[in-house]
Amino acid sequence: MRQHQSQLVEAIEDFADHSRLVLGRSEATVRGYRSDLLSLAESVPTFAAFTLPALRAWLATAVREGRSRATIARRTASARSFSTWALRQGHLQSDVAARLVSPKVNRPLPEVLGVEKAGEFVGNAASADEVEFLRDSAMLELLYATGVRVSELSGMNVKDLDMTRRTVRVLGKGDKERVVPFGEAAADAVTEWLARGRGKLARDTPALFVGVRGGRIDPRQVRRVVEKAGQVTGQRITPHGLRHTAATHLLEGGADLRVVQEMLGHSSLQTTQIYTHVSAERLKDVFKQAHPRA
Repeated sequence: MRQHQSQLVEAIEDFADHSRLVLGRSEATVRGYRSDLLSLAESVPTFAAFTLPALRAWLATAVREGRSRATIARRTASARSFSTWALRQGHLQSDVAARLVSPKVNRPLPEVLGVEKAGEFVGNAASADEVEFLRDSAMLELLYATGVRVSELSGMNVKDLDMTRRTVRVLGKGDKERVVPFGEAAADAVTEWLARGRGKLARDTPALFVGVRGGRIDPRQVRRVVEKAGQVTGQRITPHGLRHTAATHLLEGGADLRVVQEMLGHSSLQTTQIYTHVSAERLKDVFKQAHPRA
């Protein structure tokens, strides 16, 4: 049994390497795959045992353990991806997990700030000194202007900026590159940071935003900057909430859904469509408050 299990574990490690090196999956995605599949290997120790009933039994056990719908959906996706890879590698005769059905995950509508609140939020960085204020203000303005992820912001280099065109090159999930525009307010804040702040903090690094030790800023520090700005303005919002806000305001301003998809770096239009639901909910709220027959 241990020999069989080690064979499956070895295949899981090969699949993880393939996902990382060939498919360009993020480290977080690969860690999720490994965790799910190593759990599967405990009850399905061989490829001979890798059957649809066995996979369903594994998922049923997770349900009995009280795992969330999101966890079950993630485990289903992991098993399906592994099954497709195993077929191509000759480990399986058919794509066994292709018939697994992922449970629908109820996604709550994201919290978003109104336009005035968003403007107030990005203009109130709670920083330790003037240099950090310049940096934090530029980060908040750029997060709101572009809707980029925190990891994408911290990964930006100075050379990624085109201040003439007011665009920034972003390296997103799966090492996919895109160019995102930003507006005058963000351009002014970034210019101030580059002219009067960055040189006082940065050491030998190409990073656009740096921490107090002079190296590339850590995503966790960016999150703290967002949280502190929320404390100043009384807004409970996360960096992901700021991303939701940027997308919603773009759509409410008339932007095409596919343009927003490209800006956010979504591989699927379905992911972007959640923002149309947000806009619809906000529209209903305004209608109820303003229409005499609401």
